[in-house]
Amino acid sequence: MANEHNLVQHPSAETVTPDEFKAAFRNHPAGVAVITADAGDGPVAMTASSVFSVSAAPPLLVFSVSELSSSAPTIRSADTVVVHLLGADQLDIAKLGATSGIDRFADTNIWKRLPTGEPYFPAAHAWIRGRIVNQMQAGGSTVVAVQALETHAPGPGDEAADASQAHPLVYHNRTWHRLDENSKIV
Repeated sequence: MANEHNLVQHPSAETVTPDEFKAAFRNHPAGVAVITADAGDGPVAMTASSVFSVSAAPPLLVFSVSELSSSAPTIRSADTVVVHLLGADQLDIAKLGATSGIDRFADTNIWKRLPTGEPYFPAAHAWIRGRIVNQMQAGGSTVVAVQALETHAPGPGDEAADASQAHPLVYHNRTWHRLDENSKIV
């Protein structure tokens, strides 16, 4: 016998307001990343909590960029991006990418260019350089699919990959958090 699921039907999808939707997701923690790109008019960076992997073969990830972001036009027109997966030690980079109206690349001591030309932050716990392979409009955002071309990250079994060393940066309920050995429940 097949499992039956009783779904609660809402009279209309329009009954959920943007504020109600945001309130629901505030209680869903997400990892923090900074995405950088340069489509030829200078580097841009933005902080995102929408980054996730979708396939290992081929290696694909996705993220969304709000149309309100000043970085959106450059990211949408770039061929490649660098996705920085941040630890708590890189909170300054996360805040930099999240701050509007500033030159995020003014401090030339914290960023460099890869040999392939993309801007990146060497202090990031891990980063993935990838080619944009698809984009889809979704409401007021663009969902961007990226195929990984190069990574820099601690390898399997490396202590630097453990939360007690890496202290992954998480965003939850409008606040930055870090994971560590005390956050492990199993």
